[in-house]
Amino acid sequence: MKRIVVLISGSGSNLQALLDQAEAAQLGGDIVAVISNKAEAYGLERARIAGVPTAVLSHQGYADREGYDAALMQLIDGFRPDLVVLAGFMRILTPAFVRHYQGRMLNIHPSLLPKYQGLHTHRRAIEAGDVEHGCSVHFVTEELDGGPVILQARVPIFEGDDEAAVAARVLVQEHAIYPLVTRWFCDGRLAMRDGLAVLDGKALPAQGYAED
Repeated sequence: MKRIVVLISGSGSNLQALLDQAEAAQLGGDIVAVISNKAEAYGLERARIAGVPTAVLSHQGYADREGYDAALMQLIDGFRPDLVVLAGFMRILTPAFVRHYQGRMLNIHPSLLPKYQGLHTHRRAIEAGDVEHGCSVHFVTEELDGGPVILQARVPIFEGDDEAAVAARVLVQEHAIYPLVTRWFCDGRLAMRDGLAVLDGKALPAQGYAED
């Protein structure tokens, strides 16, 4: 079984989806630790309820990102992970950190990448008049939200929708596709090679996997 470490900063709803699948023996791996940079993150309580070890490493008290990320790497590596999953970890990672976990770190982003990298994705989609929005699971690279996309899920934007309505619709899909991609990795079906996401030995297109 692959060993998974999950990084969070907040409520941890995607973490809960992963925990639920792990409990049902559908994740293909064990979540061996949940780490947060914020002690008040509710996701830590979710992990405790599930019996998963937790740790808090506050970014306060570190002079720079490099110092914090070096300490975070040391903490993560103590759990000997095969995969690091970012589940609402609200920090920009240093190049050294990203390189250390290259090809074994996943993130989920609430847009149809490459559209709307960064923050406020739902607002930006509404303001642009988009009729479709969604979420993307991707490998993490040094480019913010720019790593190769593995899987996307699409949702409609209806006239009169506000950010909360769109966010709720997208979140349902996040909870479906993030555990699935994690399972692909744990089962040995998914890898990153030469800057591309590869599933079952075949390079995925820029928008990730799509069923026929």
